[in-house]
Amino acid sequence: MSASSKVPQVKCPTCQQPVLWLPEQLFKPFCSERCKMVDLGEWVMEAKRIPGEAVIDLDEDNPAFWQ
Repeated sequence: MSASSKVPQVKCPTCQQPVLWLPEQLFKPFCSERCKMVDLGEWVMEAKRIPGEAVIDLDEDNPAFWQ
């Protein structure tokens, strides 16, 4: 196998295990559905967030929220 045909490998964002970037890897970049769900839970609980100001106003009392 030549260097140009080497399959890319990434680390699972949750557990750091190596994950081959192949079509058969259904949960990439995660190694498993469990790691994917752990990551999703962290976003839902706001343990993870993208830094910066909010792009939209999430105030439900603001009429623009409902448009």
